[in-house]
Amino acid sequence: MTTQTTAQAPGIHRTLSEAAARLLSNTTKSAPQWSAITPRWLVSLLPWQPVEAGVYRVNRVADGPEVVAEGVECSPDDTSAALPESFVDYAPNPREYRLNAVTAVLEVQTRVTDIHNVPHDQVREQLRLTIEKVKESQDDQLINNEDYGLLNQVAPNFSIPTRAGAPTPDDLDELLALVWKQPSFFLAHPRAIAAFGRECTRRGVPPVVTSLFGAQFITWRGVPIIPTDKLAVTEGKDATTSILLVRTGLEKQGVVGLFQPGVPGEIQPSLSVRFMGIDLSAVASYLVTLYCSVAVHTQDALAALHGVEVDHYHDYD
Repeated sequence: MTTQTTAQAPGIHRTLSEAAARLLSNTTKSAPQWSAITPRWLVSLLPWQPVEAGVYRVNRVADGPEVVAEGVECSPDDTSAALPESFVDYAPNPREYRLNAVTAVLEVQTRVTDIHNVPHDQVREQLRLTIEKVKESQDDQLINNEDYGLLNQVAPNFSIPTRAGAPTPDDLDELLALVWKQPSFFLAHPRAIAAFGRECTRRGVPPVVTSLFGAQFITWRGVPIIPTDKLAVTEGKDATTSILLVRTGLEKQGVVGLFQPGVPGEIQPSLSVRFMGIDLSAVASYLVTLYCSVAVHTQDALAALHGVEVDHYHDYD
């Protein structure tokens, strides 16, 4: 009979196992990852106007055909006649935009930060994620705030329904006919963009792709279509959303974001972090505040397409 050697005997090891070796090894750990963080393209695309004392007043010219027609003459026949007199009146009671505070209070147990602070600084990571949460809220407010959100600043005559539910090239052309003075970008939910892509495919007119900020965006008539999940999609079988068309810039009488530089504890423009102290339970508190608003200089800088169906598909067989 052949005797089984030690190397061949089951259950007997001549080297340290990997499981045992892990007891003495360090695990490399990532910083906390949060899937709710979005690119927030709108914040990047808006030009930002600094304000004083948290208030921005938008003065407009009084509406009426006399503004253009009255008091202007081209090559008068009678060169001895007096030149026409003219002035431009201003609209009374101009709108004033006040900065909105997006705020969160972070609380961290000091015992946690004293003991469990390697390899990642607990306060730094908690502040980083809290700031991301505040910025996501800012992105939402810029679109949906009841007072200054873009959806709620669209003038009635610049708000239109879709022709047949699903977003078609014709629908986006209608928006471009409203905001025709140097439109900057469309803003749409990713599902609305996918629905528009399906309609383009069905018609054989695939949208052109452009590159912005190192990312790829589809365009229509040369205007990029920017995705955001802050434009809500209704629940249910016939899910709908809205698409916005925006012209930006102070010089183009468009849409601008508002911020106030130099706020106490500022770590980024209009974003501050302030230490609030440690309570009797040894909990440290930090106040995170972001001040912002968005102003629309003229009505024709913003239009909306409503009733956009996102669940309509075609059979190409």
